[in-house]
Amino acid sequence: MTLVPAKRIENKIFLMRRQKVILDKDLAKLYRVKAIRLREQVKRNKKRFPEDFMFQLTTEEVDILVSQNAIPSKKHLGGYLPYAFTEQGVAMLSGILHSKKAVRVNIAIMRAFVKLRQILSTHKAFAHKLDELERKFEKHDGEIHAIFEAIRQLMTPPEKPKRRIGFHSHND
Repeated sequence: MTLVPAKRIENKIFLMRRQKVILDKDLAKLYRVKAIRLREQVKRNKKRFPEDFMFQLTTEEVDILVSQNAIPSKKHLGGYLPYAFTEQGVAMLSGILHSKKAVRVNIAIMRAFVKLRQILSTHKAFAHKLDELERKFEKHDGEIHAIFEAIRQLMTPPEKPKRRIGFHSHND
């Protein structure tokens, strides 16, 4: 039984500070707890969440999320700067949220992170292959251009030697 559809989770994962993260308010909804309760649990266990597991967004980062329609408005955040949890931070949440529901939701979230990593990996491989093809065709473009130039030269009629005016000796 799927507790949370994978698409719903994937749509909540953002790229912030070069890391894939989920905002605390979105995690709270997935876990079906209030965001304030989730933050309280995290604050009680602060040592478990170093900055590479969780960080608080800046006002500028929130503005970017609003401008990209990732969140409808700053009001949507409830008047505070949200925390962003990396994949490791989400995994650590499973250690402080002990309900069965939390464990199942955590598994679904971890699977979503893995799926996104696989998609990005495939995308990178495809982009690399495309670059290779482009370089190959650029090389061939030069070779094809040289072939056309040679054909044009062959098609050009040879110039007739110009007749010289005046008296000529046989040795000339």
